[in-house]
Amino acid sequence: MRARRAAILAGGLSRRMGLPKAGIRLLGRPMIAYPLAAAAAAGLEALVVAKKDTLLPDVGAEVLREAEDAVHPLAGIVTALEHTGEPLVILACDVPLVPPGLVAELAERTAPLVVPADPRPQPLVARWDAALLDRLRPALKTGAPLVRLVAELGAEAIAGEELRRFGDPGEIFFNVNDEAGLARAAKLLVPQAGTSSTRAL
Repeated sequence: MRARRAAILAGGLSRRMGLPKAGIRLLGRPMIAYPLAAAAAAGLEALVVAKKDTLLPDVGAEVLREAEDAVHPLAGIVTALEHTGEPLVILACDVPLVPPGLVAELAERTAPLVVPADPRPQPLVARWDAALLDRLRPALKTGAPLVRLVAELGAEAIAGEELRRFGDPGEIFFNVNDEAGLARAAKLLVPQAGTSSTRAL
């Protein structure tokens, strides 16, 4: 079954940057706007999953809240899958260079779990199916590492030349964690751009 929707994981407060990552400005737009735009360009309806008290910019999409004590990255995935009961393309909000073509490819796959690998698996830019929930809930309770869980579940990989046709993996999976990362993301998005302010949701 083709995935019809994407779930954007907004997470919570960035300890390094002092703001919720979803609202940090990147070239004048909230960082979460980039995966939302990639999902829309791939023809997917988007929803957003955030920590209980995370402040979000206007995302123009349904917002789900994780359980109050959720800390594992799997929590957002489980929350979204339980809500929809269908396969979803999962996108982290702090990976702003993921191309729509890769999002569309993930949506078209039919395996329960499809994960790009560069060669490290990218489980927060992946297709997850609600059929996996019976195995995901126990893993969430035990805090199993996400990459190990992906291996145990026998994920189908998108790797090598198949992956590189969507772009340089070092760029498309670039994760923004601090001011330096924000500056690099801005340069990758618009090569002539300088740094961008992190202030304001």
